[in-house]
Amino acid sequence: MGEGPWLDEVEQKAWRGLLGAHRKLLQRLDAELQATQQLSASDYGVLVELSEAEGGMMRMSELAERMLLSPSGLTRKLDSMVEVGLVERVRCPTDRRGALAALTPAGRARLEAAAPDHVEQVRRNFVERLTREQLVLLGEALGVLAGGFPCGAGDEAEEASGTSSLC
Repeated sequence: MGEGPWLDEVEQKAWRGLLGAHRKLLQRLDAELQATQQLSASDYGVLVELSEAEGGMMRMSELAERMLLSPSGLTRKLDSMVEVGLVERVRCPTDRRGALAALTPAGRARLEAAAPDHVEQVRRNFVERLTREQLVLLGEALGVLAGGFPCGAGDEAEEASGTSSLC
């Protein structure tokens, strides 16, 4: 390897620990939600994002960004959710080229049915494995990391400035 400012032992341990914990936690939560609710963690995430959006709908590009998916990846994900009636696609009323993903009543009901299991799974696999002090420190540290990146669509800075819009 070439010369460079490599991570020292502490930095490397923290970085790899974050990546490994994230991967293992998401795998566990996905497997448990599939087993108890026959719902993937990513489908659950789409339902949560839409349930928290104004009017239960969100521009497709914003949803893709929030879900860390490409536009085509989101399209594939939504195809199966539309097929089972959890989500629908709606034309944007202010931009004929724009499309919105909208939570259906069945999608909201599915989210409400799955939420108690998901919360219990998060509590058991994450919250209860850390002390209260560790949770506070982790929350603060992750807040610093998240706050250090440019704001995207729907971020708190956009909402505070009043520039947030559905389309």
